[in-house]
Amino acid sequence: MRVNILWGGTGNRATNEAIGSFVASRIGGCERGFADFTTLGVLEQGRLIGGVVYHNYVPEAGVIELSAASTSRRWLTRPVLKAMFGYPFDEIGCQLAVLRVSEENGGMADIARRFGFTSHRIPRLRGRGEAEIIFTLTDDDWRAHAVNRAVSIK
Repeated sequence: MRVNILWGGTGNRATNEAIGSFVASRIGGCERGFADFTTLGVLEQGRLIGGVVYHNYVPEAGVIELSAASTSRRWLTRPVLKAMFGYPFDEIGCQLAVLRVSEENGGMADIARRFGFTSHRIPRLRGRGEAEIIFTLTDDDWRAHAVNRAVSIK
C-alpha cells in the first residue's frame, strides 16, 4: 500500500483541524477534541486513513502526548512510523512521548508494546469503571527499536 504523509500545524490550520477532528472522533472520551496541537495525517489515494495528534507538549520537560486513530490496519508503514516519532524526538527535541489508551483497547495496547512503549495502568483514570494505560516511550528506546535499524541486503 502506498500512503502519503500530510502535516497540519499552525502553517496549515484547516488541515490541522481536519486531522484533529478525524482522530478525536475515533477515540472514545475525546469528544471535546484537542487544544494547542499539531497533526500528521496519512492519506491513501487522497483519502485520510490515519492521523496522529501531538498535544500536551511540555518543552521544559521534553515531553509530548500523542493520540492516534485510523480506519486501516495498514497505515503504520515504516515511513509513517519514522515521521510519527521523528517529529517529537528529532524535530522538537523531546525525550519522552506519552500515549493514553483505554484498558479496553487491547489492539492499541498491543501496538504500543510492540513499538517499545512501557505501560502503567491507572485505575479510574477514564472514570469510575475504567482504567487507562499510560504508555511512555523514551527517545533512547525509540532509537533502539528495530524500525530504525538499517536493512541489510544479502
